[in-house]
Amino acid sequence: MTVSRAEQRAATRRVLLAEGRRRFAADGYHHVVLAEVARAVGVTKGAAYHHFDSKAGLFRAVVREVQQELGERVATAAEQHEDLWEQLRAGCRAFLAAGTDPAVRQILLVDAPTVLGWDEWRATDEESSARHLAEALTALVAAGVVPDQPVEPLSRLLSGAMNEAALWIARGGTPQAAEQALDRLLEGLRIPT
Repeated sequence: MTVSRAEQRAATRRVLLAEGRRRFAADGYHHVVLAEVARAVGVTKGAAYHHFDSKAGLFRAVVREVQQELGERVATAAEQHEDLWEQLRAGCRAFLAAGTDPAVRQILLVDAPTVLGWDEWRATDEESSARHLAEALTALVAAGVVPDQPVEPLSRLLSGAMNEAALWIARGGTPQAAEQALDRLLEGLRIPT
């Protein structure tokens, strides 16, 4: 069976992404050299530049991939529950738990905001996990579980708090303590029953 050029290009892109991700997570953005990533997977530096233009291009692709996976983790955790409130709690807890993942810690929480800049990093966050948070809060407001209010500032405040807590966990904080603090914070949003 022969492999088409498109399949070869896709395979090359996948291995470059995987190796880039491994190195960015282990070493941090500033210690990764694109030529070394290419060499490690057996392709030329030119092939790496063809697919990603630069180390920053590879990093952007890795950030998008990690962000998408994180968004999927959050959504999967939330979907385990029927109750809207429990969906919010489960999704938030899944996001916090990601702080123990070395790739999420180094790539998304440490390097991405500085390498990509705040606006670009925030946009990638919006496309993934932050979108799920806004959707969950909108549903809770519509259901009367959370008081009627503009959801955007609420979701940004909660997202910022969770990003900080995930970074705190990544730097050695205990997930259990963060989850307890999160539960108390979330309870303050809820209309008493």
